[in-house]
This record gives sequence, C-alpha cells and structure tokens, in this order.
Amino acid sequence: MSTMRVMEIKERGAPLALSTRPAPQPGDRELLLKVECCGICHGDALVMEGHFPGLRYPRIPGHEVVGIIERLGSGVHGFQVGQRVGVGWHGGHCGECDACRVGEFGSCERGHTTGLTMDGGYAEYMIARPEATVHIPEELSSVEAAPLLCAGRTTFGALSSSKARGGDLVAIHGLGGLGHLAVQYAVKLGLRVAVVSRGEAKRQQAMALGAHHYIDAKAEDPGKALHELGGARVILGTAPSGKELSRLVGGLGRGGELIVVTGAGDPLVIPPFLLLGGGKSIRGWVGGTLKETLDFSIHAKVVPMVEVFPLERAAEAFEKMMSAAVRFRAVLTMNHKEVCP
Repeated sequence: MSTMRVMEIKERGAPLALSTRPAPQPGDRELLLKVECCGICHGDALVMEGHFPGLRYPRIPGHEVVGIIERLGSGVHGFQVGQRVGVGWHGGHCGECDACRVGEFGSCERGHTTGLTMDGGYAEYMIARPEATVHIPEELSSVEAAPLLCAGRTTFGALSSSKARGGDLVAIHGLGGLGHLAVQYAVKLGLRVAVVSRGEAKRQQAMALGAHHYIDAKAEDPGKALHELGGARVILGTAPSGKELSRLVGGLGRGGELIVVTGAGDPLVIPPFLLLGGGKSIRGWVGGTLKETLDFSIHAKVVPMVEVFPLERAAEAFEKMMSAAVRFRAVLTMNHKEVCP
C-alpha cells in the first residue's frame, strides 16, 4: 500500500492522466478508504475546467465513491476497519464555525467538496471524513451504490422535497444519467410521469422505466404538450440545456415549479408573465440525504443502469458521459474481481 494508481488533473484544462502517488495516510478525524468503485458525474467537469472556488492542482476527481475502510485516524468513532462505506459530493465540515454550530453544514466556509477541494475517488485509495460517510447496505453492490451517492441523492431529494404528491403530473426533462433515476423515483413515489426527450429510442427507454407519457421535444412543443396533459406540478430539469428548459415553463400547472438539478452553459430565457399566472416558480436543487436515498432505493427497487470501466479508462468513460453516449451512468472500478462479476 506504499503507492497507488490515480487518474488526476495536473493543471486547469489538462486531460485526465494515469499517475502513481504515495498512498495517503489518515489524519485526525479521517478514514482511509480502499476504493472499489467511483461513479463519473457531470460535476467532475468543474475540476477539469477550473470552475470552482478553492481548486488546487494536481487534483483527483470523483465524488460517487464506494470503498472499504482500510484504516482509522485518531478521534474516529462509529466506524470499523473492513466496513463498506460511501462518500458523495459533501466531503466534510469543520465542526467549529458558526454555521456548523447551528447545523448548517452546507454553509461551512472551511468545509470540503469531494473531488474538488479534496482528492476524490478516481484512485485506488482516498481519504474521507466520518461525517460525510455513509454505510452501504448489503442489498446494494458497490457498482449499483456509487451513482446513488450523487445522481440518486440529487434526483430523489429534489422529488421528495417538491410540491408533487401522489397522482400529480411530473415531467422529467432528459433521460440520461440523472433522468433515468428520476423516472424510477417518480414512479415509485406514486407520481404520474411524463418524460421529455428526443427520438423513438428514448421513448422506448422511458416507457420501459415506467413512464406514463413521452413527449418528443424534437417533434412537438413540449410546453404545449404538458399543458394539454393538465399542466405539470413539477418539471425536473436533468439535462444541461437552458434553451430546452425554457421551452418547458409554459407547461407548468397552477403552483407548479421548475427544479433544476444540473448546470448548463446557456441561460434560461423566460418571459416573466409565464410565472405570474398561477404562482409558478423556478429553483435549483443539489442536496438530499444519503441514507434516505439508499434506503428508498433498496425498498423501492430503484437500480441505476451503468457501464463499467477500469480506472485507466477514466478519460474514455468521462468523454462518453459528456457526449451522452453512456447508458446511463459510467462507473470506474479498481480492477478488484470481487466487485464486479
């Protein structure tokens, strides 16, 4: 364990590169994980493009990490060597500032973000903080669990915290890594689901996942189509396109909300009058509770569909994810035979 293989970004704009580093050692209130799997997320592009405060290079991306606890640092309680755990976007907080004292950990100015302000899971080993770590139930394989730590957490959190209740119409915009999970969660939450995407292949995939309606945004006006279905209580934007999201707002029903869960390079352009009638709203969402997400996924049988890549093919996997060519989430493994049959 003196050295480890990693896929790292050496400087802003540089490609992912395979390197060898000394294996890290856990400090006070830290865990050393032997990484089994790490999902690849659109958010990983932030470290490659340098669009995040506090970034320093070289940096190892990856914030959908499942691993085995290899070693405990001092001051760690409630964990044991050999436990299988997961780490998501939140990398830990200081526990000492005013925000932490009142429980607002997301506002901690000295907190960490996995794969951005601290090294992530594109590596054979990584350091994790106990407060940002969750036990992975035995019902989930490591490959299945990894995408749930960000993509699952985000989509389930957005839907379960939304205004939608059983029987309400919810539109899922996009049927990719986030969208295919959102469809499953929405169906299991008892919602009437309309998928907005493009093409006949997406129609077949949407209906196979349990969607009740499919709207081909290439062939018809998606906002009008939603309006004709009675208006959506929630539109969940999982595809990174401000232009396409803008076309949907007219399909919100009374009191409806557009929830954006992924970034886009182009702006939303929405006539204000579309929001005035019926008290409609737009908001973003990046949160969710890891344990609740995992528990619901197990009991509702929500399972991510993944393509598996070895660590050294991380650059290929990332490019497939960015071009929407992967079905539906890419997951890296560290070539441990026991992880993936």
